Amino acid sequence: MTRTRLTAEERHEQLVTAAVTAFSLGGYAGTTTDQVARLAGVSQPYVIRIFRTKQELFLAAVNHAGDRIEAKFREAAAVEPTLASLGDAYDQLLAERELIVLLLHGFTAAADPAIGDPVRACFGRLYETVREVTGVSSTEAREFFSVGMLLTCLGAMHVIGPDPVPQQPWMTDLMATWAHKG
Repeated sequence: MTRTRLTAEERHEQLVTAAVTAFSLGGYAGTTTDQVARLAGVSQPYVIRIFRTKQELFLAAVNHAGDRIEAKFREAAAVEPTLASLGDAYDQLLAERELIVLLLHGFTAAADPAIGDPVRACFGRLYETVREVTGVSSTEAREFFSVGMLLTCLGAMHVIGPDPVPQQPWMTDLMATWAHKG
């Protein structure tokens, strides 16, 4: 059986995918490049050769998450350029719990200036994309992101999304306040 070697781009994507998983579980401070390497099936020196530092690997993973969201928003807007359409697209992404948890880890690691600037740029790019593809006001975009952050937190806590926890009264009460039934 002949083994096919991965291209540099495929190997890069494999490492970023492993980084999304690892950093979503342990956050920036609690994850090592060795853990990412093991998930990807490569050596830790190889990870460092490609990304140079854990910080660069983390930022690549956060940007990957931002790129996925932006792509989903643009796809949705191409069909129907409304906040409702983008919201439906984000609902689909809530099923990718690793992605949303990684973003939350990115936000919490943003106190580090070397991480904060790129993470804020990623969030800003998403905000600008929503404004661009829907034409909504800054106030409407703020409300959209407010609900999105609530959904992100609820998804990370397993209140909504795949395999939700049993509903507690506060969850039922909160979920009843809007049409989302995650």
